[in-house]
Amino acid sequence: MLNCLSGKIVVIGFGNMGKALVRGLQCRNQNIEIYVCDRFELNPNEDYPRDIDFNKLTYLSYNDLKNVKSNLRLSEKDSVIFCVKPQNFLEAVERWKPILLGGESHPLVISILAGVPTELIHKYFSNDCPVIRCMPNIASTVDCSASALCASKRTSNNYLDRAKHIFDSVGKTWVVNEDQLDAVTGLSGSGPAYIYMIIEALSDGGVKMGLSRQLSLELATQTVLGAAKLVQETRLHPAVLRDQVTTPGGTTISAIHELEKHGLRPMLISAVVTATEKSASLAQLVERKIIKSNSDTFKE
Repeated sequence: MLNCLSGKIVVIGFGNMGKALVRGLQCRNQNIEIYVCDRFELNPNEDYPRDIDFNKLTYLSYNDLKNVKSNLRLSEKDSVIFCVKPQNFLEAVERWKPILLGGESHPLVISILAGVPTELIHKYFSNDCPVIRCMPNIASTVDCSASALCASKRTSNNYLDRAKHIFDSVGKTWVVNEDQLDAVTGLSGSGPAYIYMIIEALSDGGVKMGLSRQLSLELATQTVLGAAKLVQETRLHPAVLRDQVTTPGGTTISAIHELEKHGLRPMLISAVVTATEKSASLAQLVERKIIKSNSDTFKE
């Protein structure tokens, strides 16, 4: 890990994902050199993650770009991570590209922007820098993200290794083909929302049957957490584990029958399919917007 992360890491955007990455990287790599570029000044009243060590973090201000450029030199050992919203991508590129790409420097560029293909990142940030896309999820904030990575066609595998080490700091990471990222978005990117609804519904069921709201919520949450951990640690198929708690003629099989009757399984499958298709359509929309924005800027 130390070899993969021996260079500087520049995080553009200090929202939830940017903060999660900084915290995770600092916790696992005490000597790592991290820079944060953001549109906003640090707010001492904001509730930042407690594990972030601001004494070991260099915050780059939009208001002092001349000083930033004179003090920040990047090379192929370094990494730049875009943690901005897709609609802010071009603004971030226009502001930071002249600062981060000087001379012959070709740092690794990593994007977590949904719907922005690697080739567009090459086109608007650099044709020469290696480019990787990542789709993490909200569980990054508690070091439990399910992240998927893909590299552009002109990016070598050693850069994938570096990116994987970065995102492993906030969870688990898989390498996929870029044409699979929409499905990743539909499954793990949006997936936490589906599970939140399941936890809420289980909790409501407990309340309906006479349990307090707090107890119901805690039982539902721990049940989901424990069930997931069993799948992860035993590596048994969920159907096998389900059979282990399904007593003939018992309560669980009666409940499973009810769930099947009301279509829980096809509803969740459809949710993943719908989110995947939406992600694909958003990708096309984002691309059109970026191209239009770039064209309008060129005309001006």
